[in-house]
Amino acid sequence: MNVSPVIPFVVAVDGPAGSGKSSVSKEVARRLGYGFLDTGAAYRALAWHAEASGVDTDDAASVISSLASFDYRIGTDPTGYAVHVGETEVTDAIRDPRISAVVSRVARVPEVRTYLIEQFRSSMAGESRPGIVVEGRDITTVVAPDAPVRILLTASPEVRAARRSAELVGSSTADVGEQIRRRDEADARVVDFMTAAEGVTTVDSTKLDFDQTVEAVIGVIRSFQPVTG
Repeated sequence: MNVSPVIPFVVAVDGPAGSGKSSVSKEVARRLGYGFLDTGAAYRALAWHAEASGVDTDDAASVISSLASFDYRIGTDPTGYAVHVGETEVTDAIRDPRISAVVSRVARVPEVRTYLIEQFRSSMAGESRPGIVVEGRDITTVVAPDAPVRILLTASPEVRAARRSAELVGSSTADVGEQIRRRDEADARVVDFMTAAEGVTTVDSTKLDFDQTVEAVIGVIRSFQPVTG
C-alpha cells in the first residue's frame, strides 16, 4: 500500500528590511518544532557567487548565466544552519556589506526569481518536520500563496532603522535608515512586500519587543491550526 508523504504545515512570512522577520521567524520555528527557510540567503548566496565568479551584477544576462554553476545548499534547522555554494560555506560571507550592496541587482532579475522560487518550493515540500516557517520578500503572494498561514511582519521605518543599527557596530541610525530605504525602494520595483495581500495577517511590531513579536506570530499560527510547543 502506498503511503502519501506528509505535507508540512507552511507558515509564510513577508516583511521589509529591518522588520525582524528573519530572527522572529527563526525563533517561532524553534519554539514550534518547525523547519525554517531563509529565502533571502539564496539571493545573497547568488550575489556572492556572481561576485566570486567575476560576473557583472548589473548585466542581467550575465547573472542568468551564473545560475548554471550555482550549486546552492541551505539547511532548515532553526537552531543553526549553514549556507554552502559548492564546497564553500558562505553563511557569514553573504552578510558582508559588500554583498548587501549588490543583492538587489540579482534579485530583480525575473529569471533568477523563477529559478530560486522552484528551489524554495522543493525545500518546503521536502521538510521532514511537521511544519516550516518560510520568510522573505514575496513569500505570501508568489512563493507560497496557498500557505495556510500568511503573515506580513512590519514596523515603522524609524523602529526598523533603530533595530538594524543596533546590530551593526559603528553604524548610525540615520545611515542605516537610508540603507533600508534604498533597499526597500530597489526591491519594491520587483515585489510588493509593504502591503498585506488578501488573506494575509499583518503583525506590526513597532510597539512590541522581540518576545512579544514572537508570541504575536505564534498566536496567529495557533488561530489557524492548533499546534504544540
